[in-house]
Amino acid sequence: MKNWKSLLATISTVSMVAFATGASAAELNIYAWAGELPQEIVDDFSKETGITVTFDTYDSNETMMAKLSAGAGGYDLIEPSQYTVQVLVKQGLILELDHAKIPNLSNLGAPFKNVSFDPGQKHSVPYVWGTTGLAYNEDCVKTPPTSWKVLWDPQYEGRIYMLDNMLAAYIAGLQVNGFHAGSTNPAEIEKATQSLIEQKKVLGGYNSTNFGDLVASGEACLVQGWNGSIAQVMATNPKVKYVIPDEGGSMWIDGLAIPKAAKNVEEAYKFIDYIMRPEVAAKAANLSKSATVIDKAMPLLPKEVSGNTAIYPPQDKLMKADFILDVGDATKLYQDGWTKVKTAQ
Repeated sequence: MKNWKSLLATISTVSMVAFATGASAAELNIYAWAGELPQEIVDDFSKETGITVTFDTYDSNETMMAKLSAGAGGYDLIEPSQYTVQVLVKQGLILELDHAKIPNLSNLGAPFKNVSFDPGQKHSVPYVWGTTGLAYNEDCVKTPPTSWKVLWDPQYEGRIYMLDNMLAAYIAGLQVNGFHAGSTNPAEIEKATQSLIEQKKVLGGYNSTNFGDLVASGEACLVQGWNGSIAQVMATNPKVKYVIPDEGGSMWIDGLAIPKAAKNVEEAYKFIDYIMRPEVAAKAANLSKSATVIDKAMPLLPKEVSGNTAIYPPQDKLMKADFILDVGDATKLYQDGWTKVKTAQ
């Protein structure tokens, strides 16, 4: 009885101290790409650590950067793509990482340990990688396409969708003209702009959120898309196919970074370390249908994922893919061109 009373007294004392000091449960605010960080992974992390996670998503790097630049959001962890890491470092908006707080960083696959856009993972840790290409529905498109040119084909008028994402749309606009994605040449960017304006005659619209659902349902015959989102619908609809066009498409790497304005830095480090465990990385890759950067996760994946060429394309296709880095001052040319594209009738 005495021990029971003593325990109650201890609980009461701890509760009073917590109330008096305003102590609260640990928190983490994540802002990540829609579709790439499964809610189940976030929930698993929260259950294991007791950290309360608020999870918001975006569909373009530009949306995320605008929020950070404006000082809005209050996020502790973000998921920028490669060129975005470069921009955020230039703007002084993300922290230099303390690798001692990420012991599982050693699990990172060799190709991702010294990426050109952030040597030595100084400001970001690669999380997933993938490609930008085109998807089609076999019920509508009878001849398998091999080129971006099909996205200008009038026979599919009203049933073609492009990514509602500036640099992603310009991948097709530039490459269909024989230029490299991420070009900084004003004449090439202008030519791509005119091609994208001309394309609007056949477009059903721009979509960066549920383009996979559009092509799966048949509302769209063809979509420009990111492979992970397409692979998700391919898992349930075999009529949907994904190809990297002959012009190259692009390869991208999305990583994790901590904003300088983050209030819950230690919690952010815990999440980064958590998601780099091989078993967690494998579960995330299986759920999101995105390619993992953790080599030890590969044997844990089902063969329908590890052997899926929409997720892990052949090496010869990857060798031709462009890798977009920060375009610097040419950003203004893209922004001006994109405004012309979006406002064209």
